[in-house]
Amino acid sequence: MTGHNDAVPTGGTPDQPDLAGGLRTLRTVIDSRLAASLNSCVHCGLCAESCHYYLATGDPKAQPAFKVGLVQSVFKRYQTISGRLFPALTGARDFDRGTTDEWIDSLFGLCSMCSRCTLNCTVGLDITRIVRAGRTTLAAMKLVPSELQTTVDTGVQSGNNMGISKQEWLDTAEWLNEELQQELASDSILLPIDRSEVNVLYAVNPREVKFFPMSLMAAARIFYAAGESWTFSADYYDVTNYGLFSGDNKAAALMSGRLQDALRKLKCRTLLLGECGHGYAANRWEAPEWFAATPEFQITSIVSLIADYIKQGRIKLNPSRNTKRVTLHDPCNLVRMGGVIEDQRFILNRAVTDFVEMYPNREHNFCCGGGGGQLSMTRFARRRIEAGKIKAEQIRKTGAKVVATPCHNCVDQLSELNKEYKLGVEIKTIAEIVSDALILT
Repeated sequence: MTGHNDAVPTGGTPDQPDLAGGLRTLRTVIDSRLAASLNSCVHCGLCAESCHYYLATGDPKAQPAFKVGLVQSVFKRYQTISGRLFPALTGARDFDRGTTDEWIDSLFGLCSMCSRCTLNCTVGLDITRIVRAGRTTLAAMKLVPSELQTTVDTGVQSGNNMGISKQEWLDTAEWLNEELQQELASDSILLPIDRSEVNVLYAVNPREVKFFPMSLMAAARIFYAAGESWTFSADYYDVTNYGLFSGDNKAAALMSGRLQDALRKLKCRTLLLGECGHGYAANRWEAPEWFAATPEFQITSIVSLIADYIKQGRIKLNPSRNTKRVTLHDPCNLVRMGGVIEDQRFILNRAVTDFVEMYPNREHNFCCGGGGGQLSMTRFARRRIEAGKIKAEQIRKTGAKVVATPCHNCVDQLSELNKEYKLGVEIKTIAEIVSDALILT
């Protein structure tokens, strides 16, 4: 991705966007690699079958090549000689309000940035990067859908995307700690906050604090069993980063930077990213690009850490405590774009008695439809649920009663699909399944 200063808003308003400023941003974000991609797409259409939006709806505008074409047409108009001289012959288009409206509807409304099209492109185009370049251009003109922009703004202003106050966070951690102390008959602080010079600073999705506190308990129980030295931060604990989805690199870098600053302040050695696909992608892979620097500390996923605990004998599991058939949904940002592919499978094969793969799986798995900021953009909710039909059918064919996924955004989307398509399954995180199988001595 491009440097975080590339997305500084140019001015204007949603009603009167600064189109000239948007073009300046587009020129900035299209580097030589991206320009090569835009010049290479031949619109063969073979990417269509990789897109869950297209497969679910058959809408030609949902094809990845169509989305590439939207950005490509403006690129040709202003950054190629042939496009400037012969726009009608080259498919070049003026960058006007009609164009930006179409970009919003397609690049935000028909794409979850899952990268399955990129993986399957016959000429190797980075289609996801092209879509995000378009989103960055729209962000610079303040044309991000308002619901997604509100989520970004809340994260920037309050320190987490749910707007949870510091006191509410501390109160939640306190009562969870008391519950776990009672369960484990321990007087130790089991959900520590601002403990310095420990191994792990654990960052989580704030939805866990607000709606899924048992997920926090599950992780704390695992850390206890493993004898881990860890802590939360009182101020910055949000692993999510919706700036990645809005295209606002400046906001995205700010949010990732806060986690890094919290780690340095507490002198921890490892930034541990909770079960959040895009949080992993943003903090593990994109942040070094935004800062143009390699972090001096380790960054890893809790999924990988749990796998290490099992391999090292630090935790013991009894799979007979999880006897229902379990299948696994692969979060796009963690698996296809993040490279964490086998750890969750290693874990499930030791934590449950009946694990089955859905097909296709691993990096070829279909998106659930909840990524790319889709869960926050209520105007596109019906499309999101309809596109999720592909995932629902994958799940149904496995005969599973439990769907495991290491991502809370995916949990939310899968929960809606479960209701919409009457799948009759439970949705659980990896930590929750491991916690259920944990042998505590």
